[in-house]
Amino acid sequence: MDVHSINGLPLHVLLVHLVVVLVPVTALAVLLAAAFRTVRQRLGVGLPTLGLGVIVLVPLTTQAGAWLQARVAPTPLIGVHAGLGGALWPWTLSLGLLCVLVWLWHTLQDRRRRVRPGAGSPAVSVLLVLLALGLGGATTWQTVLVGESGSRAIWQGSFSETPR
Repeated sequence: MDVHSINGLPLHVLLVHLVVVLVPVTALAVLLAAAFRTVRQRLGVGLPTLGLGVIVLVPLTTQAGAWLQARVAPTPLIGVHAGLGGALWPWTLSLGLLCVLVWLWHTLQDRRRRVRPGAGSPAVSVLLVLLALGLGGATTWQTVLVGESGSRAIWQGSFSETPR
């Protein structure tokens, strides 16, 4: 049994769909959680779980992609895709750690406010929102670039606008 395929379908093809969905969802979740207490409360431990999920998922997808790359004809487009894919992990690592940081910061602030109402640092909260906006946007953009380059690598030259 090969851990890089499921029923003959390369694992990379399956995992990439999770990445394409979870990275933007995680970026949106951390932004909303950083900005709004009600969202934070609803997400709870789901926010750091999403963050840790993308931290683990992207290297798995990249590894499965390297396995697949070794089994297809080398092309410049696949090389571009592999390069962009390799550059995604530092972004998702940062996004995932930001999810944990936002959750941890606000959890500690909520506990502090229960003991001492009015306590807290609005400057840090604003900084976390700005970080979530910038980092979430950049990570989502990198994900789009990786996905688009992968689509080109697979479909360019093998698709016709007219039925055959």
